[in-house]
Amino acid sequence: MAARQALQVHLDLLSQPCRALHILLACTRLPHTVRHVALRRGEHRTPEFTEINPMQKVPVMVDNEFILTESDAIIKYLVNKYDVPDHWYPRQPERRARVDEYTAWHHTHTRPHAAKVFLLEVLLPAQTGSPVEAQRLVGALSQLQETLDQLESMFLRRQPFLCGDDITVADLLAVCEIMQPEGGGRDVLQDRPLLQRWKSRVRAAVGDAFDQAHAVLYALRDRRRAKL
Repeated sequence: MAARQALQVHLDLLSQPCRALHILLACTRLPHTVRHVALRRGEHRTPEFTEINPMQKVPVMVDNEFILTESDAIIKYLVNKYDVPDHWYPRQPERRARVDEYTAWHHTHTRPHAAKVFLLEVLLPAQTGSPVEAQRLVGALSQLQETLDQLESMFLRRQPFLCGDDITVADLLAVCEIMQPEGGGRDVLQDRPLLQRWKSRVRAAVGDAFDQAHAVLYALRDRRRAKL
């Protein structure tokens, strides 16, 4: 019988979903190895990586011979398969449904709207050498503000975390997206004390894993500031 291979994850920590997965693995202490894939260098388009994921995206998980793509699927697979604290993805049907409710909403709201601000303010100018398109950025920021309003009114309400009294994978996915504009030096929670307190609770709950996962993003922010 062949020996079981260690769990592998292929990540670029400039990617928001990769950071969420990285934090979960650190907090749950699941044994794993990380293979870094630098998207900015095109490493996701190499034949070797394309063989693992023909969609050429990160993250990717390889568990023995089982390959899985898409962050939401990977995260839920890991918390279902392995012995991790129940609060991450509760087994109680109603509590789990709240997490699924957020993660379904996340992919059409928090993720694209925060990412668009980063795209317009950081990625496109870096790739094209052109200045920020101010009008498009104003529209993206307005759209993100609507999403943050809904995060506060629909999910946080009077509870400490997005889906209840305990941190879940929903909080990890959300906070990593909301952090992304920080790469351009923009704090989108600057005037939102409710969400600031939520972010502080998430940060306290995951400890050093938060800053470790975001080190690449902080470095990008600091390099941009040094050029100003």
